[in-house]
Amino acid sequence: MTMSTPPVCILYTQDADLARRVKAFLRVLAEVRQVTDGDRLDAVLQQTSPALLLIDLRAKDSRDLLTQVQTDWPEVLITALGTPRSEPLREAEQAGIYAAEDLQLDRRRFQALVARAFDHLRVLQENRELRTQTLSLVPAAEPMRRLDLGPDRHSASSMPLLRFPRVFRRVDNVETLLASVVEGVADAASVTRVGIFSRMRQGDRYRLRAGLRCLPETSEIEYGERDPLVRWFELHAHLICRSNLSEAADQTQRALLRRALDTCGAEVIVPLHARGRIIGWLFVGHRLTGQRYEYSDLENLMLLAEHVSTVLENALLYEEITLQKTLAETLLKSIPPGIVATDENAIIRWFNPTAERILGISATEALNRPAEAAGSRLASFLRETLESTNALPSQQWVDANTRRSLNIETRRLLDQRTPLGAVAVVHDLTAEENLRQKQDLVDRAAFWTDLAASMSHEIRNPLVAIKTFAQLLPERFDDADFRRDFNEIVVQEINRLDKIITQINNFAHPPELVMKPLDVRASVKRALEMAQDKVGTNGTPVEMNLPNDLPDVLGDETALTEAFAHLVANAAEATHGQKKPQIRLGAKLVREGSAARGVVVTVQDNGKGIDPDLKEKVFSPFCTTKARGMGLGLPIVKRTVFDHNGRVDIVSDPTGTSVSVLLPTTPNGN
Repeated sequence: MTMSTPPVCILYTQDADLARRVKAFLRVLAEVRQVTDGDRLDAVLQQTSPALLLIDLRAKDSRDLLTQVQTDWPEVLITALGTPRSEPLREAEQAGIYAAEDLQLDRRRFQALVARAFDHLRVLQENRELRTQTLSLVPAAEPMRRLDLGPDRHSASSMPLLRFPRVFRRVDNVETLLASVVEGVADAASVTRVGIFSRMRQGDRYRLRAGLRCLPETSEIEYGERDPLVRWFELHAHLICRSNLSEAADQTQRALLRRALDTCGAEVIVPLHARGRIIGWLFVGHRLTGQRYEYSDLENLMLLAEHVSTVLENALLYEEITLQKTLAETLLKSIPPGIVATDENAIIRWFNPTAERILGISATEALNRPAEAAGSRLASFLRETLESTNALPSQQWVDANTRRSLNIETRRLLDQRTPLGAVAVVHDLTAEENLRQKQDLVDRAAFWTDLAASMSHEIRNPLVAIKTFAQLLPERFDDADFRRDFNEIVVQEINRLDKIITQINNFAHPPELVMKPLDVRASVKRALEMAQDKVGTNGTPVEMNLPNDLPDVLGDETALTEAFAHLVANAAEATHGQKKPQIRLGAKLVREGSAARGVVVTVQDNGKGIDPDLKEKVFSPFCTTKARGMGLGLPIVKRTVFDHNGRVDIVSDPTGTSVSVLLPTTPNGN
């Protein structure tokens, strides 16, 4: 499997905008590492050589650094970035560098230049690998021998692993723990430099989590999950040692491993495994004695890495659990409802700040105490929830202590089938109740204002007629025709007054509903007959589409029939004066998945539609455009549908109006 080293481009500049543009242009070509401090440039080149170096000629000491790099790092390709025709850029060109470019980079030209430079660097890398391979074929004066330590594994040359276990003490802070680990490794392995790369969770990038005497640039390095180095560890699962690089058969792999060692300033890198996956790696620098690593040293480093893997795995698990716990606690503390949770014995284990405020009880008074500490009624509800196998409906009451209006929902807490306890979600409805009561007062005032205005209009006309005839009666009592007209008109107007009073009384005191399963088609047909008897349909043809397979709905037949009759009467009046008036009555089944959700009854006309200014008010009492009428028809329809747990919707435009009434089916509806 071929794994190529990702090319690295080093940019020396203090200009953040230039760095941003270079990184954007080279995002798909290379990894760009910015250096802002000239004193660190040599260390970065040590980590990445051979490499492409871009030098901003405006940066501090850029000319001196250019000369120094040319002298100390002949394999580094230098490209100077400066102002065209400026003295610094001309001097750089004459110094024999790879290229000199305008600071105002042209994307395509710049990308092509960098691509050619990387091709040149690959040739240099291959040549260096060939030289290294040739030298490795020359017999060494004293070849490395595997030390046979016999039964005593911990001889003088062996690493004192027995000193390492002291870092396994319990440390709640993960960063402190990992810092102790690297110190322990440095002590046990007697090395100059130690570092641990790892990621926090799946999908994160590998970063330096802890280090001792590491290069400053190491902390800026990141590796993705599919980085060639990570893939190499997954495939080979063994350590990397600088002295053994010549044993790698593939030249590309040798370059990859050498780059990894140079980047960290390491002599050995050991992968860290947990549950069959790479969770990171441990790298170490030179031995304190300056001696090379023997075979037994590498064996001991592998054993040491197994201990580090265990510590790191536990640290990562602790870190993940801590993060999840923090998120959960923050969430529970921040959400608007109060949360009261108990264990299986009804002992309160969670009491968030919102619950403290709503219930007027501090967490210290409630935590680790029986549920009764949160109030007897809430405790009773929680205990009932713990004993019940089904979800209980929410309950609402006014708290005796705080006088707040509360709505409580409870649920059992289960981990799969293992019961853990119960939780109560406490909603404070006090503000809503106060607002609703204020709104009720406003609505009630508006109701009586509208009622007075409507009644004064509706009652005044009959009274004017009665008063007029009453005033004329003494003068025309002997006129038989007058007496006959007087009798007819007065009785007619009194009947009209009685009808108005009956309408208002029926609206204010609706009859008690008798709910039972019923066929909605029968109510629709009776409603049509009722509307024709009361107001007629102005000769408007009525088209009905009532399927035979509709399920029953749970309702009061009389109330539904009256509601549908109001809708048919309104439709008939809306079509008055149309050339081709038409009313459609329809019903259809509404499904939710495979289950029947409800039945929709639709009354549609082709009248002129509802005035846009009245659309929002059509369900309000006394809203009417008729010369005579109280405007109580649609409010009665809405109240009836609401009492049946249904919904009514109106769609209207200049081509007509459609009123849809959704009624839920019976529990055993198909």
